[in-house]
Order: sequence, then structure tokens, then C-alpha cells
Amino acid sequence: MFTGLIEAIGTVLSLIEKGAQAELILDIPFKDELSLGDSVAINGCCLTVASLDDEVRFDLLAQTLKVTSLGDLKEGEKVNLERALAIGQRLGGHFVQGHVDNIGIIRNLSAMGQDYRLEITIPEDVYTLCIDKGSLCIDGISLTIAELTQTSAIFWITPHTLKATHLGEAKIGQKVNLEADLLAKYVKKLLQND
Repeated sequence: MFTGLIEAIGTVLSLIEKGAQAELILDIPFKDELSLGDSVAINGCCLTVASLDDEVRFDLLAQTLKVTSLGDLKEGEKVNLERALAIGQRLGGHFVQGHVDNIGIIRNLSAMGQDYRLEITIPEDVYTLCIDKGSLCIDGISLTIAELTQTSAIFWITPHTLKATHLGEAKIGQKVNLEADLLAKYVKKLLQND
């Protein structure tokens, strides 16, 4: 379980294809505090530490590559990082599982005064789980939906969030991982069973 509050930014050292799978190697600022088997959300996708030395290695399963944007990562790119929530920590974002529902596309990221307007194209399966002022996790970042259009969600990004996440280097057309609100998923499932 995660909060969607980004802890640090890591750097991709390499992504090595291994047939239908891959190995993701990262430079992580808190690598000395990690242990084998720890869970770390990488751009919102919960991954398990598979190997530790000068860098941290994660195995990417075929399913992970299929449903996330992690397979598109390139050497030198920045990624959002969050360690799993420990008992007793404050929950400042929202409940995030690190289970990516689908991929969205950055349609717009522009300065508006001191803040930034971020617009993400949302696929229909995730869109049906979104409401105005609800939560949506974008590449591991817990964000509040400011407005829904017919096909996208608009968010207002503070200067702090832009600086503390990889959004400072984001580009129009970039793929992002989406995780809908956990409670919305349960409500939808319960209503479908009636």
C-alpha cells in the first residue's frame, strides 16, 4: 500500500529486455535503506527489489510491460519513487495499491501563474471511475481531479509537486500510468453485482 506522495526521484540506468520480460535498473537515492524483497512504487507501479548492489534491480513481468508505461523507459529518464507505507505513518495522499489500471497520455502541461495545468487523456475504463474533486494516481502521484472533459482529466499542479516529481521533465504525448481510486473500484463492482 502506498500514499501517492512521491518520496524521491530516481534515474533509469538501463532497461534490459529478457524475452517477454525485462530487468529495470535504477539509481535510487534511498538504496542503502532498501532490502531484497522490499516493495517500491516506480511511476506508480509496485515492484519488488530483486537485487541490490551499486544500483537497484527490479524484474518486470510480461503483464507489467503490457499494462504499464515502464517498458518505454530510457536510460537517464527520471522516475517517481515511493516506498511502501509502514504502519504508523501518516496517510497524506490517498490509498494507492501500485496496481496500474491503464495508461494515459499527457495532453497539456503549461504554466498558469505560479501553478501548472496538467491535462491527461483518460481511457474509458479508468474514466468511469473518476469524479470531479476525486483522486487519481498519475505515475504514482496522488492528484485531485479539478475538472473532467469528455476524454480527459485536468489537474492543477503546485510548484512543489512539479519540482518533487518527474513532472518537471514531462513532455506532451508522454505515456503515464493511471491507477483509479480504490473505493471507486469497489463501488463499481458492488453496483454491477446488483
